[in-house]
Amino acid sequence: MKQITISTEFVTLGQFLKLANLIQTGGEAKFYLQEHKVKINGEFDNRRGRKLYNEMIVEVENQTFKIVNE
Repeated sequence: MKQITISTEFVTLGQFLKLANLIQTGGEAKFYLQEHKVKINGEFDNRRGRKLYNEMIVEVENQTFKIVNE
């Protein structure tokens, strides 16, 4: 499981995709989420504005990530 460290209270799913190096720019998030299934804490979600908080688990492209606050 890879950890994504954030310095704010939350990040959006779109921001997360960029932090996880799954997309290059924020503008790609919409199209990426149309093509890929993302699970957040075990439930599918494709809203790029979905807020991700400390300790949340994100699964995408056979990878698992954990959100961790600094």
